[in-house]
Amino acid sequence: MNLNFSVEFYETAAGACPVREFLDQLKQSDPDDCAAVLAGLAKLRDRQYHRPPLSKSLEHGLLELRHVGRLNTRVIYFFARGRRIIVVHGIRSKAQKMPANALDTARARMRDWLSRNQ
Repeated sequence: MNLNFSVEFYETAAGACPVREFLDQLKQSDPDDCAAVLAGLAKLRDRQYHRPPLSKSLEHGLLELRHVGRLNTRVIYFFARGRRIIVVHGIRSKAQKMPANALDTARARMRDWLSRNQ
């Protein structure tokens, strides 16, 4: 029995994948940070990493994976039925606190995904 989780990127109804676009830009601007974030996402398949320091609960069922580098790189995700992790947003910021607009975007994408996939 497979107890691992799958990690999936949110896609809009039109098929755009904003998280993949974020990671593609990150790979161009900071390949080392991008590699660290991808490694962190791979670790999330194993439930032992679903807690600090790799993973931190935010609000409304959202969690973040954070990589601290020159800029903090954060990827926001949530858990869905069937041992699925849906990654909905990525940002880079110097701030310790998650920007409100990033949470708004992540919540909207989570609602959109749930409305189309439940």
